[in-house]
Amino acid sequence: MIITGVLVVIAAACIGYIIYYFTGQDKRSKTYDEVQKQVSLEQEKEPEEPKSPEEPKEANPIDFKQLQETNPDIYAWISIPDTNINYPIVQSATDNTYYLDNTIDGQAGLPGSIYTENLNAKDFSDFNTVIYGHDMLDGSMFQNLHNYDDPAYFQEHSKVYVYTPEKKLTYEIFEAVVYDDRHILQSFDFTMDNQKQAYLDSLKAVRELGSNFNDSIQVGPENRIITMSTCIGDRPDNRYLVGAVLTDEYEYETQQ
Repeated sequence: MIITGVLVVIAAACIGYIIYYFTGQDKRSKTYDEVQKQVSLEQEKEPEEPKSPEEPKEANPIDFKQLQETNPDIYAWISIPDTNINYPIVQSATDNTYYLDNTIDGQAGLPGSIYTENLNAKDFSDFNTVIYGHDMLDGSMFQNLHNYDDPAYFQEHSKVYVYTPEKKLTYEIFEAVVYDDRHILQSFDFTMDNQKQAYLDSLKAVRELGSNFNDSIQVGPENRIITMSTCIGDRPDNRYLVGAVLTDEYEYETQQ
């Protein structure tokens, strides 16, 4: 009877924790629902330069001033059409692991945030800006990156848009690979052209099922790329990487 009672208590505690965990996760996820309501990116299109100096430039659709009132660490926004990927990007100046398990408004726990490390500049001027996000079971954060393991999807969904307070950056996806779990920015010295090429070659060397390449897109050390990185649920020693190369840069009017 005592054992039965203990088991009942343990079971009740487990059920209580599960309810608490998922209730908390739902609350944290709603944080992103709220900030997404502030942003209108329904129809992605390439901005057009003014036809004359007097003609105003297109306005930035992201109100970074409002977002940074929520969290000054928000410095960019990433969007991939026809996916759930539509999030602010954050970077901590002091703790590269903080946003792994904290939302943009400081709530601890999953789904964390979409973030970069302070090893990367926040203006996307580096050869390779690595952007991290969790592979969430509900399809949020960077889970939709796994759609790119399908060759047809890979070919049909190639655009990535990154917004900063100053610019809209357009990227073209050139690879999606099952990679190892090495720390990319610490494993390659991207100040050197031969190391940039070594990284690109390491992507090409991948022969894992679920990896895809667009060989019509030429990428070299002279380019600027982003690498979107997420985990693979049952493979803790691997990461799923989707890489995209910068193809266009549009400068907005400075936000006041």
